[in-house]
Amino acid sequence: MIKGIDVSRFQGMIYLNNVKADGIGFAIIKAGGSDDGFYIDSAYERNYAGEKAAGVPVGAYYYVGRLCISREDGIADAKRFLAMLEGKQFEYPVYIDLEETDPKNKAGATDAVIGFCETMEAAGYYCGIYASDISGFKDRLELSRLAAFDKWVANYISQPGYVESYGMWQRSSQGRINGITGNVDIDESYQDYPTIIKANGLNGFPKPEQPKPQKKSIKITVEYDDHIYSGLLEEQL
Repeated sequence: MIKGIDVSRFQGMIYLNNVKADGIGFAIIKAGGSDDGFYIDSAYERNYAGEKAAGVPVGAYYYVGRLCISREDGIADAKRFLAMLEGKQFEYPVYIDLEETDPKNKAGATDAVIGFCETMEAAGYYCGIYASDISGFKDRLELSRLAAFDKWVANYISQPGYVESYGMWQRSSQGRINGITGNVDIDESYQDYPTIIKANGLNGFPKPEQPKPQKKSIKITVEYDDHIYSGLLEEQL
C-alpha cells in the first residue's frame, strides 16, 4: 500500500518537499472539469510542476458536471482532458471524476463514463473512474458495465463495500499533511501503477524498445556421394 493525496486549487500553495517528507508517495491533481463551464484548474500547472520537481509520482483527474449523461458527452470531455494532459507524463492513472449527475440518469452517466475511458485508452492513457462507493458507483452508475476499468473509490467510514475491486481508496477528506494548510484528501493505492504505466508506454511515457529477435542456427553434417559436408544453417526471420 502507498499513501497519497489528491489536490486542487482549494489546497492553495503546497510545499511539496514537506509533503514528500511526511510519507506521501503520490499525488492525483485536478486538471479541470465541466461542472462550471469548461475550465482548467487554476493550480493545475503549478501543482504538476511542483510534484515533478519534488519527485512525487503524479496522476490527474477531470471533474465532469451534471450534464455528462451520454456517450457523446463523455467523449467530448475526454478530448478536453487530453488537451490538458498533452506534453506531460503521469506515473499514476488519469481519472474521470463523476459526482454530480442526477441518479435518474444512471444509464446515460454510465454511457458517458465508458465513452470517456475508451477515448482516453485509445489515446494511450491508463484511465480510471473516481466516484463514491454508494452515492457514486451505486446510485449514479451501473457498476456491472464498468468491470473493464480501474476504480478509485471514496468511502470515509470504512473500506469500500459496494465496489469490491478497486485500485485506490480515498479514505478521508480531512487529512492533515505537513506542507498543506488545512484539510486534504488522503488516498491509498494498491497497485504499482508507475511500473505498469511505464512498462506499457502509457500516460505520455515512451514505449519501451522491444528486443530484436535473435536468429537461431544449427550445425549440420551430411554425407553425400562419399563426401562429408558440414556447416551452419541460419534461421530466416
